[in-house]
Amino acid sequence: MHIPDGFIPLGQAAVYSAVALLFAARSFKWVREEFGEAPLLATLAAGIFAIQALNVPIPWGTSGHMTGGVLAAILLGSPWAGVFILSIVLLVQALFFADGGITVLGANILNIGVISSFAGYYTYLALKRRVGIAGASFAGAWFGLVAAALATAVELAIAGTFPLREGLLFMGMYHAVIGLVAEGTLTALVVTTVLKVSPEILPARAREVV
Repeated sequence: MHIPDGFIPLGQAAVYSAVALLFAARSFKWVREEFGEAPLLATLAAGIFAIQALNVPIPWGTSGHMTGGVLAAILLGSPWAGVFILSIVLLVQALFFADGGITVLGANILNIGVISSFAGYYTYLALKRRVGIAGASFAGAWFGLVAAALATAVELAIAGTFPLREGLLFMGMYHAVIGLVAEGTLTALVVTTVLKVSPEILPARAREVV
């Protein structure tokens, strides 16, 4: 899902960067004003960085992998947590590991950080009372991942890099499978395990929504 340099024209990439910058700035403000659990924040960032290192090449797309934004949002009680952590992770990946381009960093943050975290977190909230925490965590993580993948396909189609139909098909299909066997399962497992073993490590805002 990481878009490399050259896949999106600079003008189009600048628009995504401007939008992503607004969300990233708001997430940093959220951390300064409302968050004090630095160890948990750092642990989640390290874990998300690790799971994103596993990439699957996708025809008519970029790459397939887990994102982790919804997991962070659920455990920390806000989608802004996902945006914050993913912004930092994606910046480090682009600058030091050439995983995702620098000129398209805004698009990657918008897709992997913003769209995934917000879509997945609010899906989790909408389903929690109906299907329980495990089911809602699974569904939220799955939906957030697929939403981000489809957004990536649309952006690449607008850029003329890949055809829209094939991009949506392959990006959506691959990430739907990744969401089923990895992202959704891992998110549900981690959330339920933390709640069972160490719920006290969660901030108060998170305990109100899990």
